[in-house]
Amino acid sequence: MNVHSMDTDVEGTGTPEDPWLLTTPPGKSEFEAYRDPDADPPSLVVQVGKTQLRYHLSCIDDLHAMLKEQGDWVPLGNADEQKEAKPGTVEAWGRSLDNPVGRWYGIKKGLRGRFGNYVPPVMEVLGLAEVEHNARNNSMRAI
Repeated sequence: MNVHSMDTDVEGTGTPEDPWLLTTPPGKSEFEAYRDPDADPPSLVVQVGKTQLRYHLSCIDDLHAMLKEQGDWVPLGNADEQKEAKPGTVEAWGRSLDNPVGRWYGIKKGLRGRFGNYVPPVMEVLGLAEVEHNARNNSMRAI
């Protein structure tokens, strides 16, 4: 199992002026992320090339609480918005009517998926979770 918690080599402070430079859990793609508490609604902003995804900023605390409640590794289950998320995964929880926002954490229709790909590295850099970094089928757990 290839796991590490908070990556001390991450560049950036997670602000719009100084975003984190992160990689997806398999380590194949880089992206930038930052918290924008002044956005409407407050957002976690993910920039992947020219594409910008936004998730409700509360997803960080809400996902941490869910992971603590689970008390074990939870599969990430990364999927595009148009694809069905595998039940019991971080991705499925990020779209569920049973999560604290009662809907998608992703804000912009068409770009609401990939929650299980982009939010876990943010959780990791904040020291809130451990994330596996295998080629596929990664999981995460709360710290």
